[in-house]
Amino acid sequence: MIGHPTAILVAGTGRHLDHLARLSAQSELPLDIRLCISHRPGVRALELARQHGIASLVVDPERKLGPEALSSEVFQALDEQGIETALLAGFLRFLPIPAAWQGRVLNVHPSLLPAFGGQGFYGDRVHQAVLDRGCKVSGCTVHYVDNVFDHGPILVQRVCPVWPDDTAHDLADRVFEQERIAYPDGIRLHLGMAGAQGLGGQLS
Repeated sequence: MIGHPTAILVAGTGRHLDHLARLSAQSELPLDIRLCISHRPGVRALELARQHGIASLVVDPERKLGPEALSSEVFQALDEQGIETALLAGFLRFLPIPAAWQGRVLNVHPSLLPAFGGQGFYGDRVHQAVLDRGCKVSGCTVHYVDNVFDHGPILVQRVCPVWPDDTAHDLADRVFEQERIAYPDGIRLHLGMAGAQGLGGQLS
């Protein structure tokens, strides 16, 4: 199986990077993950990239670059490596998408967009907002990245229940179970693979 040239942009634990790399190694996802980019040095994701034999790059760790300069540095690196698709997996900096990269950058967000998205909605902040609002369901969204936070066209959404005694951590764990299914499925849709689904989840 020939892998699709891919980069993963991270900033934390690297759970998605690890999962996608394992699926690729098992020939369950046709990715050639060539590069891991982080804006935070020393995060676990970079160590996981090393373990999987993926080259890594840390960009602007001191946060000196504005969004456009950061974008230029990131996408120059992607172009140099022949990357065709970029996957955001916890990358927290605002990253303007050049015209040539529109429709080639994906993200997974831990809510059912457009609810609980936008600047500042990441990690447990999202899940606590869901709980505070009294929602009965939550889930995740895989979408194309445009130049507005959590806004681009949606590829996949998966849902899960919110239980009355949930904490933000409880809900985060349940949503992440859906993310592990949704992100690979969104990638398959992006690559035009047969059998991928755009909606799913478990409510019972």
